[in-house]
Amino acid sequence: MVVIKWTNKALNDMENIAEYIALDSHCYAKIQIKRFFDKVEILKKYPFIGRIVPEKNNVNIRELILGNYRIIYKIISLHHIDVITIHHSKRLLKNI
Repeated sequence: MVVIKWTNKALNDMENIAEYIALDSHCYAKIQIKRFFDKVEILKKYPFIGRIVPEKNNVNIRELILGNYRIIYKIISLHHIDVITIHHSKRLLKNI
């Protein structure tokens, strides 16, 4: 099985997203965080399920789409994945 590591950047991104959503609803902020974690669980069985990030054109840097968010991850090995960032799809993707 694949081990998934959440980088500090990805965790900070998630926290910022939750803080923004919590301005309107703490309940929905918690739900969104759960959705991020739930979405990434599929990578344990299917690490290559995400599409290649077009801006990077690297087969090991992929993304899962969840609503307006891009969950960008890197396949380190067949047994290790790093979640790099969670990025709003309307923002330009800078260096990751």
